Amino acid sequence: MNDLLSAILLGIVEGITEFLPISSTGHLLIAERWLGARSDLFNVAIQAGAILAVTFIYWRTLWSFAINWRRPETRDYLAKLSVAFLITAVLGLVVAKLGFKLPETVTPIAWALIAGGIWMMVAEKVAEKRPERAAITWKVAILVGLAQIVAGIFPGTSRSAATIFIAMLAGTNNRAAATEFAFLVGIPTMYAATGYELLKTFTHGGAAGEDWSGLGIAFVVSTVVAFVAVKWLLGYIRSHRFTAFAVYRIVLGIALLLLLPAGG
Repeated sequence: MNDLLSAILLGIVEGITEFLPISSTGHLLIAERWLGARSDLFNVAIQAGAILAVTFIYWRTLWSFAINWRRPETRDYLAKLSVAFLITAVLGLVVAKLGFKLPETVTPIAWALIAGGIWMMVAEKVAEKRPERAAITWKVAILVGLAQIVAGIFPGTSRSAATIFIAMLAGTNNRAAATEFAFLVGIPTMYAATGYELLKTFTHGGAAGEDWSGLGIAFVVSTVVAFVAVKWLLGYIRSHRFTAFAVYRIVLGIALLLLLPAGG
């Protein structure tokens, strides 16, 4: 397939899947089987595009934090965001140093998609039985930080799914509040991860021979598509459950197990 068209399609896949609870890593690994594998720098760049889109969406919230940081409720929320981020950052470095990572093959991704879909349906059912609560507790903040590590280790888990649903189970069962906290924690987390990967890439000469035009176009496509996808998701969850995403994950996981070679 034409390299430029391939870059555009991968940018679309990343933009749609990065913040929807369906696993961007899983979808990119699957897409690259047909579109061709790309460099680590390319994958990091299109992820950065999706992060930039979410930063644009939440710019008013982020600006509010900056100008109202003296308010007790703002400091409390920022402290919880910081703790969740620090847990992820510290444990993420430990995991990276230990070199613990599952093989990025389709079979474990398929099982992770299925398990994640079942987890989402069970978690939402359990959360719905409790009185609605939008407040973010310290328990939620700590568990969200841990959930990001789990999602990073197991391809196909989905960072957004892991964090949103652990927040809902831990006490913040308001879908909008849980999603907002998960996405806000994801902004510094993913900027830090992107910066770390870029540093590694340039340090080891990974930028040599990069298709910069394709990378630039994929970055722009990812940013635009992610902006639209997240805007849609934030409106969707106001009146809908996450069931459709859970069913999609399960169906896709089963299809991958049936259609692709074992261990592929």
